[in-house]
Amino acid sequence: MVAIRHERIADIAAREALLDEAFGDTRRRKTSERLREGRRPADGLSFVATDGRALVGTVRLWPIELGSERPALLLGPLAVADTHRGCGIGGALMRRALRMARLRGYGAVLLVGDAPYYERFGFSADKTGDLRLPGPYEPHRLLGCELTPGALDGAHGLVRGTGAAVTVDPLAHAA
Repeated sequence: MVAIRHERIADIAAREALLDEAFGDTRRRKTSERLREGRRPADGLSFVATDGRALVGTVRLWPIELGSERPALLLGPLAVADTHRGCGIGGALMRRALRMARLRGYGAVLLVGDAPYYERFGFSADKTGDLRLPGPYEPHRLLGCELTPGALDGAHGLVRGTGAAVTVDPLAHAA
């Protein structure tokens, strides 16, 4: 039976292996990684899916600012093990992450991804056209989800990573 829970330090190696499997060598070269680099995920907003003792899914949320000091979150990466795809684990991780972000008072979440998958969770490119990322990306893949109505109204400018800096090896920290 698959369970979703907060990520633990003991999950780090399995999470990294899952992300390597899901995204390959290019995962650390993506523009969204620049927003996470050297920072810790948002407190309490890193989740894993487990099947028995096996880690089969992961998602994390990261503090960012949209333009001039407008706080939000960046979601990603979201990954599910090949052996468990098509079982609803990705959707369950998304719903948990968004619900907990809303409960913690965040107004909006951004991600870089495929609209046909993420639109069912409320993501679209409707209000992200005036935002830009610190590197190459496909603008139609920059998606936003308002957790509070109007949170992305008028959002513009450079998206940048914020939050606590990692002071130790980033693989040694889990939220």
